[in-house]
Amino acid sequence: RVAQKALQLPSTGEGVAFFTFDRVTSATKFKQLYRSRMNTLEADGETRQRILDEANRSFQLNVEVFDELLQLEALNQRNGGIMNGSMLGDLSEALKLATKDAHELAENSEFMRNFQKGLVTRDQFKLFLDSLYFIYTALEEETERNKDHPAFAPVHFPSELNRREALEQDLEYFHGPEWKSHIECPKATGNYVSRIQHVGREEPELLVAHAYIRYLGDLSGGQMLRRVAQKALQLPSTGEGVAFFTFDRVTSATKFKQLYRSRMNTLEADGETRQRILDEANRSFQLNVEVFSELQRLSSGSERNGTVHGSDIRKRAVVQGRSMTTGTARDLQSREPLTDGSGLRFALLLGLVAVALGIGWYLL
Repeated sequence: RVAQKALQLPSTGEGVAFFTFDRVTSATKFKQLYRSRMNTLEADGETRQRILDEANRSFQLNVEVFDELLQLEALNQRNGGIMNGSMLGDLSEALKLATKDAHELAENSEFMRNFQKGLVTRDQFKLFLDSLYFIYTALEEETERNKDHPAFAPVHFPSELNRREALEQDLEYFHGPEWKSHIECPKATGNYVSRIQHVGREEPELLVAHAYIRYLGDLSGGQMLRRVAQKALQLPSTGEGVAFFTFDRVTSATKFKQLYRSRMNTLEADGETRQRILDEANRSFQLNVEVFSELQRLSSGSERNGTVHGSDIRKRAVVQGRSMTTGTARDLQSREPLTDGSGLRFALLLGLVAVALGIGWYLL
């Protein structure tokens, strides 16, 4: 009725057939029937919770669709009604389109289902957190360095987004008070760190790509990862060991992402710079994939050799032939993968991380 009135459509139903359910004579009675059928479905407690989580995720996806349609309509009006994928004016929308393939690569529900079976060890999870610590230390040193740069200042939210302190809490939980002497930086992680440092110091106009991919991806997928990790590793429900996934200063992820996108869209960038930002976002995604792949190989080699990473090696970092200082941790040594292998359990963890990032990036 609203559409017919607002758009002056025929009262005979043309243009609004979608809203007409000819075979449903009573919406109220049919909904009662549907609910009663739902209640006959057999589902254990775990499956029931997954259904509830999926319903909330579906709602969130709908909200994001509606939000995007409003943005596209506003942009269409500004562009005089001419719009296609190559002419989108908003940087946030251009990033979503440019990284579409990365989203599809990351979204693999099979990994998620396998990880939910608990096929991951504490040592494997510690390897993951170790790498995140070096990545976020580099990222937050560079965002602090560029907090007043016009190409980054509008999206600098240290109190809401910074993860290094949370990671330090998690590392102390898993490694103990001397955690700084028990963590190491694999080669792929070192490459990622080097790229962030280069961008922050030499090409700060691209730093927004790394911040966008990491922070908003983790913000979107973090709650799911937190629950899975707590269950798989039997961690305390009070949050010890998963502080990284908790954004205490963000009361609404949806509203904060809207704010972040709106700030991104105020960044001044010519066509060439804009394309470089899009390319850097895809590069950031690839660097993440390489980190996950190497951690999988390292974990597999560790299991076969009967060793535990980070427990007995003192580190000195060397990235591309030079010492790397993070400002908060000891130098550590970059190293090659120990050996090739399947690393099933860690593959599942890394697969879920990719899934969560993919979901997070899709919801950006």
